[in-house]
Amino acid sequence: MSQADPANPPPANPEPAAAPPSAPEAPGAAAGDASAASAAAPASGPSPEEQIAAAKKEAAENYERYLRSVADLENFRKRAVRDREDASHRAATRILEDLIPVLDNLGHALAATKAANADVKTLAGGVEMIASQLKSALGSHGLAELAPLGKPFDPNLHEAIAHQPSREVAPDHVSAVTRVGYTLNGRLVRAASVVVSSGAPEKPADPEAGVVV
Repeated sequence: MSQADPANPPPANPEPAAAPPSAPEAPGAAAGDASAASAAAPASGPSPEEQIAAAKKEAAENYERYLRSVADLENFRKRAVRDREDASHRAATRILEDLIPVLDNLGHALAATKAANADVKTLAGGVEMIASQLKSALGSHGLAELAPLGKPFDPNLHEAIAHQPSREVAPDHVSAVTRVGYTLNGRLVRAASVVVSSGAPEKPADPEAGVVV
């Protein structure tokens, strides 16, 4: 048996020997594992066939909505035309309902003129009543007469057919009305034909003095 060297004593706790390094994995094995993992994982999005089918369905729904919108627009247009025609018919009917009695009375007046004992004054009074009835019927629908006699001339409402001197009417005022004008709800329907005053006539000149007196 050999004795230990007193000059080099052994260590108290000797360290264990390091394990040898493991060998690196082969590249082919790693790629195979990744391929197997991807094959095993399910697809994340829809297939092209599913996308095409969804696009066709959406296109069909959009076309159906388009057809409904076109049909609704056409129905609205027809309804608007019908409502406008109905409103015009109702307005005309109201006017005619007020004018028909005037026609009836006018027929009675014409029949009275053919009677053997017809009186002119009575007939004239009847015609005046019919004229008043007609004006009242038209006035209830917004028609108003323009009575500009003695008023300032207004080119927006009056049509001047002549200028004449007048001692009674101031210059640029209406001295005579040759045709009555009318407005409908404040809007001009027909201008009144009028004669406009040019003021008092000038005094004749004195032939001896040669000046106007």
